[in-house]
Amino acid sequence: MEQLIKSYNPATGDLEGTVNSTAIKDIPNIVKLAHKAQKLWKKLSVDERIVYLQKATQNALPHAEELSILLSKEMGKDIRRSSAEVNGVINGSVYIANEVKTAIKARKTGSGTIHYMPLGVVGIISPWNYPLAMFNNLMIPALIAGNAVILKPSEETPLIADKYISLLNKILPEHLVQVIHGRKEVGQALVESDIQMIAFTGSQTAGKDIMKRAASGIKRLVMELGGNDPMIVLPDANVPMAAQYAVAASLENSGQMCTSAERIYVHESIKDTFEKQVTQIAKDYPIGSWDNPYTRVFPIINEKQRQKIISHIKDAMDKGAKVLLGGIEQPKPFIKPTVLTNVTADALMEKEETFGPVVSISGYRSIEEAIEKANDSNYGLGASVFGQNRVEEVASQLEAGMVGINKMAGASPWVGAKQSGFGFHGSIDGHRQFAQVKVIN
Repeated sequence: MEQLIKSYNPATGDLEGTVNSTAIKDIPNIVKLAHKAQKLWKKLSVDERIVYLQKATQNALPHAEELSILLSKEMGKDIRRSSAEVNGVINGSVYIANEVKTAIKARKTGSGTIHYMPLGVVGIISPWNYPLAMFNNLMIPALIAGNAVILKPSEETPLIADKYISLLNKILPEHLVQVIHGRKEVGQALVESDIQMIAFTGSQTAGKDIMKRAASGIKRLVMELGGNDPMIVLPDANVPMAAQYAVAASLENSGQMCTSAERIYVHESIKDTFEKQVTQIAKDYPIGSWDNPYTRVFPIINEKQRQKIISHIKDAMDKGAKVLLGGIEQPKPFIKPTVLTNVTADALMEKEETFGPVVSISGYRSIEEAIEKANDSNYGLGASVFGQNRVEEVASQLEAGMVGINKMAGASPWVGAKQSGFGFHGSIDGHRQFAQVKVIN
């Protein structure tokens, strides 16, 4: 009997549906079918591939509302955010495809012509927090570059991936995009199979395991491995604006976002004012289920993650942090917006990714101290700095792949530094990572 992957509604605990876990013994044949489809796909011109994609996404468009509701029920996020994600994926895919067309167009150099050729089969292992957008941003450049794709979505959100790909596959060539399901063992078997590239979004631990398993085949890797993003508020910052961004960057997607502002360092001269404003703003973020139009903070994906967030809050409190809002008494299945101050350097949330709706604040006296605190992490995905006179100077010293000045971090290409990334995606440079460079001279 095949093992079932069960998908539960985070708000109610109800079973939303099941999918069959892919048998590891079946993966070699799935890969073989992908190679067969890819040999035909790569013979098409880039424009012909884009036409296929355009027709496939148009086939999904009438189902946008259905997909949005399924995403909300399965992942927990409110219908407004789900609708934005679904419609962004459907309507934005052809735009990304045309970016890829520009990126992989042959170009002359001093020594000849650079061509961008297909790699073969790309395995995508995607997360649950943005269960459509995250894999789509990897799948589109892989396909338009002439590759076949095997997708393993998170076992937390298998239904939405299954449904969306089934709609695309009514148009796309058979076996060009296949979905497999399962827990880490299935992903590991995919990495070790006869594929040419792995694009992964997830934890550092899983990323390191993927690197080991991919080594024997010298497989291409593009991996985003999370973040613990710092935000520095300089003494001359616009405090109301910085406070607004601090809350938004900490609580968006219920804090389940890799570029959340997880460590906020505020100059002592404005710290009290900043904290009061942050607390007042965070109070206006109501919790609720996906179908509540006022919801701004929705249920945490599962109880294990919810308990991790609570343990981080408790750890910070035990080490001297003061609770300004929220705390460890939390109603299931939520984490209410929580604001902590005087978080110490040895607290877990200073060292690890909390991934929850927590605003974590500590003070500093000199800008050099703030930079040192911000860089004291093996993560380096995003960072931000708010202020006027020295923002460029500070931004240049932050060890992160993406730095926002008076705005949240996030950019294209989507790139991490240190242990937050290996390779990157998005933009012309990122799209080219899904192709083999060939120089003819």
